[in-house]
Amino acid sequence: MPRRTGEARGPASPTRACAVFVLKGYPRLSETFIAEEILGLERRGFDIRIVALRRPTDDRTHPVHAEVRAPVGYLPEYLHDAPLRVLAAWRRVRRRPGYRAARAQLLRDLPRDPTRNRLRRFGQALVLADELPDGASHLHAHFIHTPASVVRYASLMAGLPWTCSAHAKDIWTSPDRDLADKLAAALWTVTCTRAGRDRLDALAPPGRPVLLNYHGLSLDRFRPLPTPRPRRDGGDVGDPVRILCVGRAVPKKGLDTLLDALALLPPGRHWRLAHVGGGPELANLKARAAALGIAARVDWLGPRDQAAVLDSYRAADLFALPCRVAGDGDRDGLPNVVVEAQSQGLAVVSTAVGGVPELVEDGTNGRLVPPDDAPALAAAIDELVADPDRRRALGRAGQARVARHFDSAASLDALARLFHGVGVGAAAADIAEAAAE
Repeated sequence: MPRRTGEARGPASPTRACAVFVLKGYPRLSETFIAEEILGLERRGFDIRIVALRRPTDDRTHPVHAEVRAPVGYLPEYLHDAPLRVLAAWRRVRRRPGYRAARAQLLRDLPRDPTRNRLRRFGQALVLADELPDGASHLHAHFIHTPASVVRYASLMAGLPWTCSAHAKDIWTSPDRDLADKLAAALWTVTCTRAGRDRLDALAPPGRPVLLNYHGLSLDRFRPLPTPRPRRDGGDVGDPVRILCVGRAVPKKGLDTLLDALALLPPGRHWRLAHVGGGPELANLKARAAALGIAARVDWLGPRDQAAVLDSYRAADLFALPCRVAGDGDRDGLPNVVVEAQSQGLAVVSTAVGGVPELVEDGTNGRLVPPDDAPALAAAIDELVADPDRRRALGRAGQARVARHFDSAASLDALARLFHGVGVGAAAADIAEAAAE
């Protein structure tokens, strides 16, 4: 994208073939895994440009964002904010051979989604297609809902192939017909859980593969805790067991159930909860903690960068994230924070929702309880609060599983093969073999 789109960083190489990654927002504290992926691909020789549909709303970033060299450009979030830019793009793009196909696709989509948002995606695609950098050879959408809508139109206008990474909310809250259309148009789609892969694979036509590729974790950044944790057992009021939860305050995280469960713990059990993350439900959760009489034992730390979150994992004794399926169908895939917590040898208590059971096996490397079941969650937490040896055993087993199966180097190598065009079949076989181990 041209520099007028703002915040371009790093040297541009306009004549070199490059991939354009289209994201909903960038940079975002809650999507470190995307920045890690881009950085990993850059280190494998890829020239990437980032285009975001939304400017950041938080000035804070993770250290990984400073390492990413890809220039960053922004499309107009709302068309009325940049009408001349959109109009100029339309005047140029409408002369291209692919414009008619993109317009025809819009006319097919409008009866199913007769909203201003649909028109906004088409307008953003006009700007994207018009301002693509010289040498752009490929478009990649991160998330199969909004970014993929923009990329699908832009790919028709520009005559470029496109691919997609699907994650969690975008999979579970998108209509089947919309998913099927995008899966048919993309060369391939990758997703980060078996549950998500199975849903998408059932909608994809033959010849349009849906591949499982866990995000993985940069084990260089998340080195194991160098010293053993203290043997806290909840018996000392001056040294309570430290429980950590990392996640946005949104319904699918089940934070209300976590507070209810903590309120059920025996009066003589001494604990303290630290929550890391922002989100629209924070005020309600703080009020709930007060109503339950546990507000004095909860620290609301707000959003934090990766280094501070790592410090929180290392200071904690137990990690809890009782995920659920929200009322609109939204749910987590495999929360990256669960992988991060286990990389630090933390015992994890969670629920058998989404992709969590693909990492956590109940009783082997963590505890899983039914979602929305505060008494069951309280029992699992109480068991581990009182038993530091059990916490340590589960934490070590989780740490070993992350090291064996969730090293980001393997997933990045598989993605690199896909982007290099070495062959979807070969990469798919590698991913399937790794998942089966």
